[in-house]
Amino acid sequence: MPDTALRVLVWNENLHETTSHEATLRNYPDGIHSTIADGLRETLGDDVVVTTATLQDVEHGLSEETLAHTDVLLWWGHIGHDQVSDEVVDRVHRHVLEGMGILILHSAHYSRIFQRLMGTSCALKWRSDGERELVWTIAPRHPIAQGVPHPIVIPAQEMYGEHFDIPEPEETIFLSTFAGGEVFRSGVTYTRGYGRVFYFSPGDQDFPVYHHPDVRRVLANGVEWARPTVARTPLTADYHATDWFLHGER
Repeated sequence: MPDTALRVLVWNENLHETTSHEATLRNYPDGIHSTIADGLRETLGDDVVVTTATLQDVEHGLSEETLAHTDVLLWWGHIGHDQVSDEVVDRVHRHVLEGMGILILHSAHYSRIFQRLMGTSCALKWRSDGERELVWTIAPRHPIAQGVPHPIVIPAQEMYGEHFDIPEPEETIFLSTFAGGEVFRSGVTYTRGYGRVFYFSPGDQDFPVYHHPDVRRVLANGVEWARPTVARTPLTADYHATDWFLHGER
């Protein structure tokens, strides 16, 4: 990869904000996407160029040109999963397979792109009572866990609990426990094609979780981990004549 700044795009469906959801506007007056983007800029500094896009943008802000110039995409969604077009889901999926990193955040476990990448329902148990969440580090030597306290203490958060219908993770980095007794695999990773996938559950529209400095550190680490390590090239099926390799073709 050229020695240039990491190019990050924070995507948010932006529906709670535009429908005047009181708690969301109180916690994220400029939108969840803006708060996440500010945290990445604050944590990663000049090493990152962060832009944002929303569901309401043309092509949901996820055009072919935009994705081709995105190293890592962060995806936040909740009530608008079915409003994302088939074309955009196909496009994002292809770019992940070609090497773009993607972070799936909180309720985006039900997003169409995550379900496509996982091949499962991605269903889970939930309860939104503002309970304390403790995020325990399971893999302390993993790059995403660096500089993260054990545990992260989130005073109020939506409960997510097992069973979480996802494939066996390649790595489980974080495990959350809740005041009600539930546990949840809250930070897991996968590889799909040449792209890296990190799902991280803390972060809800009703609570100011994306202002939490330790959550911001996890997202910044996740972005660094998910960045492409080689130049991205389209995956194609090419016709090769017999003995093509003997004639200097590539």
